[in-house]
Amino acid sequence: MLADELKAAGVNVIRHDDVFKQNTPDEEWLTRAGMEGWVVFTKDKMIRKRVIERQALIRAKVRAFVFTGGNISGVETAELIVAALPRIQRILNANEPPFIARITGSGDVALIDEDHE
Repeated sequence: MLADELKAAGVNVIRHDDVFKQNTPDEEWLTRAGMEGWVVFTKDKMIRKRVIERQALIRAKVRAFVFTGGNISGVETAELIVAALPRIQRILNANEPPFIARITGSGDVALIDEDHE
């Protein structure tokens, strides 16, 4: 659903399951995402807290956006992210990888400062 909404908004989208098996370890697909220069969107709020995934993000220079907006429908998530695309693009343009940013339920987009979380 999110991928369809992003495609409709003109974003080139590659779905995880179109490239990887469902049970592919995070560190494997994150490494590939970084090598390919893909921007990662995820609802996995803990991805930045788990050591192996965090190291894979950093090592592969991944640009990741974590949706932290809580338990809302896929349609609502898609609408928020599409509305946030200009703010997402500003972060992409202004920051070298690797980085992790959050997208909140109100549509706010900001880099996560790991030292102050």
